[in-house]
Amino acid sequence: MSTEASSSRPRRSRRQNLFVKELRTLMYAYGDEPDPLPESVQVLDEIVTEYIVDMCHDAARMASQARRNKIKVDDFKFALRHDPRKLGRVEELLVMSKVIADARKQFDDKPEAEK
Repeated sequence: MSTEASSSRPRRSRRQNLFVKELRTLMYAYGDEPDPLPESVQVLDEIVTEYIVDMCHDAARMASQARRNKIKVDDFKFALRHDPRKLGRVEELLVMSKVIADARKQFDDKPEAEK
C-alpha cells in the first residue's frame, strides 16, 4: 500500500508555484546560493503550500464546529494553540497590522482637517 493512498487527504498532482520568488530570496538569506536549484525551490514551495492548505482546513473545521460558515482569525489562533511560537508571531502581526491601520487613518484624517 502506498503512502499517498493511506494519507487522510488526497494530494493534488499539479502545483502552481505560488511562492517561488519569496522562497528563493529566503533561501539566499539563509545561506543558499543566489540562484538555488529549481528542484529545491519546488520542494519548499510544495511544503509551504501544503502547510497553508492544512492550516486553512483546520481553521475551517474549527469554524464548522462552532456552526459558522465563515472562518475568523480566532479559528487560526485556535488551530495554532499548540505551537506558542507561531501563535505569538500571529498575535504580533495582528497588533502591528492594527497599529499600521491606525497610523494610516490618522494620516488620512489630517489632510481633510486642513482643508
